[in-house]
Amino acid sequence: MIVNAGVNRISYWPADPEISLQNEASNPTHTEDAKLDAKAVERLKSNSRARVCLLLQPLVCDMVQFVEETSQKCDFIQKIAKTLSECNTDFYAECRQERIKEYESLFLISNEEMHKQILMTIGLENLCENPYFSNLRQNMKDLVLLLATVAASVPTCGHFGFYCNESQQANEMRHQSLSQEIARHCMIQARLLAYRTEDHKTGVGAVIWAEGKSSCDGTGAMYFVGCGYNAFPVGSEYADFPHMDDKQKDREIRKFRYIIHAEQNALTFRCQEIKPEERSMIFVTKCPCDECVPLIKGSGIKQIYAGDVDVGKKKADISYMKFGELEGVCKFTWQLSPSHIGVHEPTPRENGVRKSKSLDEQQHQNKKLCLGNH
Repeated sequence: MIVNAGVNRISYWPADPEISLQNEASNPTHTEDAKLDAKAVERLKSNSRARVCLLLQPLVCDMVQFVEETSQKCDFIQKIAKTLSECNTDFYAECRQERIKEYESLFLISNEEMHKQILMTIGLENLCENPYFSNLRQNMKDLVLLLATVAASVPTCGHFGFYCNESQQANEMRHQSLSQEIARHCMIQARLLAYRTEDHKTGVGAVIWAEGKSSCDGTGAMYFVGCGYNAFPVGSEYADFPHMDDKQKDREIRKFRYIIHAEQNALTFRCQEIKPEERSMIFVTKCPCDECVPLIKGSGIKQIYAGDVDVGKKKADISYMKFGELEGVCKFTWQLSPSHIGVHEPTPRENGVRKSKSLDEQQHQNKKLCLGNH
């Protein structure tokens, strides 16, 4: 069908069937689909012209460093840094290393010779020669590092997760929350979208999912509804609208008049309708502002998953006062589990690292009242 349709190029992420084929020796029954994919690649070759290529381009220079710096400053990491006091290590760095190991085992083939053999099996022998082969492996490693860095910004850390406040427990019973693993996965999708932003200061991403009656492989009863990120109107080009200007105070906030918020884009350009009888949910990387809160409620979305760092605040031309007062929608915010909240005095932190007390502060605490003999 693809050949008859006149398709000249097919691009895909090089992980399946490669990862499936490397398990052929240990479990041959699970590689039938991968073998069929390999045969399909051969059939897609006509007149010595390869129609299959890899959808994998090198990352922009310094992209990983930029993502790491911004991930450390995201709302979820900062909330943990302000709340958690018993940990004196850089938990973001530890979580990032764990995600890197996990993703490397899932998406990368450690043995180079095995990787070459798999590439030849699926008809990509032209990639087995250097520098193409070394570039391919390096690009895959860089992308895995990027994905792990973003995933670590919504970490599995202690008892932190997306929970309702105590006043919403009754509402939570009516609208059962997702498992923390699924909620984090969806929020990571939103975090990835945030890096497509056209806002030079703050990137925001939003993803909408719904839970229907039917089920499919991979996502179960959940199905994708829409996604978006904060950007200028569709069709605009760079510098068509004013950007943030920190040189003149009166121009500092002018971007707010033109930026379309992530939630607004996700709702406007959704690919499916939001059905009132189904449980629909939106995942936003920051607290929804006063403009977006009524839009989310009016669309019929049942649940909101977001951070609450900005709740009740006013910043320049943007306000976050309505989110805390919102009723009729179940709000799951990033916080310590209500069942594990204790009386702890927060320890000062910066970018996920506990700040040690200065020498003067320590000496001041160790001072003793000395009374002379008179």
